[in-house]
Amino acid sequence: MKMRSLQELGAMRDALARAQREAAEAARRAAEEKARADRERRQFELAVGVVKPLKVAARADLRPEPPAAHPRQKELDEARALAEAMSDEVDVESLLLTDDGLGFRRPGVSLDVLGQLRKGKWSIQDQLDLHGLRRDEAREAVGAFIRGAEQRGLRCLRVIHGKGHGSPGREPVLKAKVHKWLAQRQEVIAFAQAAGPQGGAGAVIVLLAA
Repeated sequence: MKMRSLQELGAMRDALARAQREAAEAARRAAEEKARADRERRQFELAVGVVKPLKVAARADLRPEPPAAHPRQKELDEARALAEAMSDEVDVESLLLTDDGLGFRRPGVSLDVLGQLRKGKWSIQDQLDLHGLRRDEAREAVGAFIRGAEQRGLRCLRVIHGKGHGSPGREPVLKAKVHKWLAQRQEVIAFAQAAGPQGGAGAVIVLLAA
């Protein structure tokens, strides 16, 4: 019985030693594999430099972009409405005040406001120069200018129509037409000939509704 126990103990000792040798061999092979991989990586880096992984880019959409929408019909409609709303044939002479200088005011606008316009008391926030424009171009420019100023919340504007020095008969061709156009714009509540420093007879100061 004692001999058998010694044999079993010897077998266990041999098995344990064998397992330790196998574990040591596996660890050695793993270390050698790691060292080999490290050497190869270093050799590669020395040959091509440091390598960074590429970012995965999204797939390119090669379809052509549709052309931007152009509201051509809307522009035509607005131009037509503008031409109809600002006629050259409207008689506004009876609305113009000429007692002490050209002026126009709608009902409810005091003479004091008109007087301040004439004297240049209002601060001009924007201006439009019509020099070099034909009649239709000037009419469209005035309408767009008034509409844009109203959308931006401006109150006091200057429209420069010129004194007519370069016109036949040295008469300001656009002056009377500008007065008619302005009087037909509902945004305009008053206008007056500019004071000398602001353009005199060659310009008109326009007041828009608040």
